[in-house]
Amino acid sequence: MPRPFLLVLALLLHAVPALAETQPFRVVNRTGADASGLHAVRTPRGAQNDWGNNLLRPDRPLTPGAGFRVQPAEGAGCRFDLRLVLADGRESVLRDQDICAQREIEMAAAARPAAPLPVPVTPPPQVEQQRPNPQARNVSTGTGFLVAPDRVMTNHHVIDKCNRIILRTPDGRWLGAVPPARVDEKLDLALLAVPGLPGPVLSFRSGPAVRRGEGVVVYGYPLAGLLSDAVLTRGEINALAGLADNRSQFQVSAPVQPGNSGGPMLDMQGHLVGVVVSKLNAQRIAQQIGDIPQNINFAVKGEAALSFLQRAGLEPRVAQSTAPERSVADIGEIAGRSTLFIRCER
Repeated sequence: MPRPFLLVLALLLHAVPALAETQPFRVVNRTGADASGLHAVRTPRGAQNDWGNNLLRPDRPLTPGAGFRVQPAEGAGCRFDLRLVLADGRESVLRDQDICAQREIEMAAAARPAAPLPVPVTPPPQVEQQRPNPQARNVSTGTGFLVAPDRVMTNHHVIDKCNRIILRTPDGRWLGAVPPARVDEKLDLALLAVPGLPGPVLSFRSGPAVRRGEGVVVYGYPLAGLLSDAVLTRGEINALAGLADNRSQFQVSAPVQPGNSGGPMLDMQGHLVGVVVSKLNAQRIAQQIGDIPQNINFAVKGEAALSFLQRAGLEPRVAQSTAPERSVADIGEIAGRSTLFIRCER
């Protein structure tokens, strides 16, 4: 056989698998229930529970018997792990599928995902505690939350003009903030350095865009001295702008009180969408309009807070909110592990 022909044949045989790897394949829902999530990742990433982005749109579930066309990225190869998340929380998972040999993959068996393994309990870092000063003449309080190891976000007005800032951690320790704080007075945000706080940290929502009417959960420490425990409240996003059309804020119906300032506002997947900043002064507005406004509160948008942290040199965690909603109690547990009580002494 002539040598040029052998060379051409070898090149063609080499090109066939590469061409097959970039051809789309189809995933068919045979579970008998609507699917709200579809994940396709190169093996073995799924084995490490890194499933990447949801391929389905939130408003377009994959109905029973329907298929979804997946376009592999160039260089992804032929072996994929697939995961179908049903609207009722069950999952159908297939691992190590050869999509070059089988262009249509049916996903049928679905079950509840296994409970996550318990997180190993590690002792907190040995950092000297700083107790409240009972002789402090002027004390105010607020809320903050972990955005990175040893870094706590809150409102600027919570820590403004403080001589001393101490924080009570979820495990009951009192730790001191180390000056200087990074602040953005216009957004009313501050970033504190608090040695001795390894985590866990909250994840910012990276998508989809927040919509009016979405449920949110606010967690914090209002009315210190009257209420000693953390308080969780449920509400909704009422408007995509704050007072005087402030586009860096949301208007929300979740009740907040003095002391909630700087606390996290989470969506129903447990991801951060806002930082509580204020409530409308009902008495002052009533004097102007002759009526008392009901439950009008504001939060700095998560995307504005995320941008502030990135300007401060941090790369906070982000996550897509495309999974089924969690219960309010579950959201409270997520928030409670990362939220701190702040005491400002002047």
